[in-house]
Amino acid sequence: MSELDIEHYRRRLLAEREQLSETKATQHEEAATVELDQSRTGRLSRMDALLGQAMAQEQERRADQELRRIATALARCDSGDYGFCVDCGEPIAPARLEADPAAELCIRCAEAREH
Repeated sequence: MSELDIEHYRRRLLAEREQLSETKATQHEEAATVELDQSRTGRLSRMDALLGQAMAQEQERRADQELRRIATALARCDSGDYGFCVDCGEPIAPARLEADPAAELCIRCAEAREH
């Protein structure tokens, strides 16, 4: 994989990291503990608030997971291992990296892990 290609993917990974970090910062309040003061809020409103909190917490968990994948991909860029499958060592198809710059497995190994 050429240096130019790796820099392209590095820029995409950095942009995705920045976007996720910004989104995560705005969602942090939504994931905060819901106040359960029954004198101030009706039962359905509390249930809606709890559901919203659970959804925000799941989004935050997924954002953290994706940030870890991006950090790992950036480390592979630095080490010279980016673009190669971590299981079999074969090159990852450029189309796969375009779709998911943080991909660490080739299609064959990804499919094998799913089964």
